[in-house]
Amino acid sequence: MEAVAEGLWGLSEYHEKRGEIGKAVKCLEAICQSEVSFFPIVEVKTRLRVATLLLHHSHNVNHAKSHLERSQLLLKSIPSCFELKCRAYSLLSQCYHLVGAIAPQKQVLYKGLELTASAGYEISMKLWSCNFNSQLANALSIEGDYQGSISALECGYVCATEVCFPELQMFFATSILHVRLMQWDDDNLVEQAVNKCNEIWELIDPDKRRQCPGLLFYNEILHIFYRLRLCDYKNAAPHVDNLDAAMKFDMQQTQRIQELVKELNALDQSLSRTDLHYWDRTALSKKQTMIQEQLKNMTGLSSTGQESLQPVYFGTVRRTIGDKLWLAPPPIDGEWLPKSAVYALVDLIVVVFGRPKGLFKECAKRIQSGMHIIQDELVKLGITDGVREVDLQHSSIWMAGVYLMLLIQFLENKVAIELTRAEFVEAQEALVQMRNWFMRFPTILQACECIIEMLRGQYAHSVGCYNEAAFHFIEAVKLTDSKSMQAMCQVYAAVSYICIGDAESSSQALDLIGPVYGVMDSFVGVREKTGVLFAYGLLLMKQQDLQEARNRLARGLQLTHTYLGNLQLVSQYLTILGSLALALRDTVQAREILRSSLTLAKKLYDIPTQIWVLSVLTALYKELGERGNEMENAEYQTKKSEDLQRRLVDAHASIYHIEIIEKVRLEVHQLHDLDIKRAMAGPTMGVNLDIPESIGLSAPLPAPSSSRLVDIDTRRRGKRRI
Repeated sequence: MEAVAEGLWGLSEYHEKRGEIGKAVKCLEAICQSEVSFFPIVEVKTRLRVATLLLHHSHNVNHAKSHLERSQLLLKSIPSCFELKCRAYSLLSQCYHLVGAIAPQKQVLYKGLELTASAGYEISMKLWSCNFNSQLANALSIEGDYQGSISALECGYVCATEVCFPELQMFFATSILHVRLMQWDDDNLVEQAVNKCNEIWELIDPDKRRQCPGLLFYNEILHIFYRLRLCDYKNAAPHVDNLDAAMKFDMQQTQRIQELVKELNALDQSLSRTDLHYWDRTALSKKQTMIQEQLKNMTGLSSTGQESLQPVYFGTVRRTIGDKLWLAPPPIDGEWLPKSAVYALVDLIVVVFGRPKGLFKECAKRIQSGMHIIQDELVKLGITDGVREVDLQHSSIWMAGVYLMLLIQFLENKVAIELTRAEFVEAQEALVQMRNWFMRFPTILQACECIIEMLRGQYAHSVGCYNEAAFHFIEAVKLTDSKSMQAMCQVYAAVSYICIGDAESSSQALDLIGPVYGVMDSFVGVREKTGVLFAYGLLLMKQQDLQEARNRLARGLQLTHTYLGNLQLVSQYLTILGSLALALRDTVQAREILRSSLTLAKKLYDIPTQIWVLSVLTALYKELGERGNEMENAEYQTKKSEDLQRRLVDAHASIYHIEIIEKVRLEVHQLHDLDIKRAMAGPTMGVNLDIPESIGLSAPLPAPSSSRLVDIDTRRRGKRRI
């Protein structure tokens, strides 16, 4: 009977290589369903193989789970077979993960850990302990038990240290950093986790680093998240460059692997011919061996791509050789995210860094690249036009969530760029796309509702609808638990109220600014502080407290320039400071500041800020009696104002304008039967990229006849100090 089993295993492998997965599964199930009994060990190996095929190539998670549960029952009667038992536990854990059954998943993993603890100190058992601890940490983090997750990862790190495996140590060190970033309740602990990663990375031999490219990507991305959260753009820049270079190298490597696989397939076809001469066959076989060796060196795998324990790809899309970014060797579940998701994330990070600097051409290219990658992957997951989250297989929800969240962040940046450039119609279209995706996947994209409301406010503010803008910003505050996001939306709403200009609105602005100003030093980084200092300075200027306004704004400008490098916000700060200098009769400084602001606004194609600066410059030249400069400046200002007016007319004429600005929240029906935690637990979303940073902080556009900022209201409207 053993020979029969060997034959069916071989036939199954033949069909699998040809992509005939259904036939491969039938061959194996013939053993399980046979009326003649096989040895339990044979049936266990067969069922494990069936489960692996089903998990890799189908959505039949429950079918795979049944095979694994039957394998466990059979293994109870076998005293040894630790490797098979561990493999069964690992695969069963992944099945529970895919269906969102966290409690039974944890139970299985605890049993696996008990087994490895009782099996002695063999290296293989230590490696399986690493496997179980990594999966357990993931399950605990989904439940929000970050401390439990870190404890599991620390146990894995100890095992990796005991077997002297630096790559595994790095795997657990980066995973601990990831959880610390998600939790972030202690700055020192986060910094210690960063330093630990740096320390271990230096200990890994360069050749071994190349065998785990996923570690490089994972480590660099986490370092970037860390620096972004601190608003430390200067020290994040080298990590962004390293990451981008690594992606380009990996793309070249992947292309070379695909070429070798294609060549190998052609050789296999030639060698299958029966009429091949001996010398020709010998030459072809020699070339085949050489290419197989090349592939093995490049991928760490055999030519067939079979690993000792191939990790399950959540989303069950079949992938080709070289299409993974390994974090750690088997039996660890060896990748963080699919390569395509990592590529898209790298594009997004480049956009996040390029947009504040005004590198819009490169940003547009990366947005297009990232969205193209995501659209292709969504199609593979069955997400085409008209598909909604109720139509998704449960096993696809997690992976769909990762790609959809990335897509929303690309669109968010696109809206921000188009609003900066006063391309209002393009901004509308991107915002409507965000809304449509949210309406189709409201549970998976639940966290994005706040972002959409905030961007509706940004759009309304940009087209001069300040009442509507304030409404949407306040609604956004209600939709998030993030203190940072709440603070920024309160600042945005305050600026909109200041732009309305009446006494009641100024009072509302102060009510919003005050609480944020009082806690601005409690935030990680300076983004909230620069925002509230801008708004407070603008309000003080409105209240004619010019010197105090100047002090606040100068401080905010220094922080923005030093840490954020956000040219749009710098330009807006400079414009207000130039207006203040003019109001304080410091015409020399006013001229210098305003020219710098205009240069930055032109670089950003920021037409509203250009008009704002030009209006102040016109007033400056008028006060100085420079008639020629005044006329020339006023003419250029009129030209820009007419251009902006045309854009505003087009925006108001669009069918989307009213539905974006109207004071109504989006209404969707949440699908309660979908597990939100499972859908949203992707590690990509564990760290907020904190975007956008500046849109919405622009002050009011000047009136056609005069600048609101220069024509400061001389009536003291119940001025209050924070």
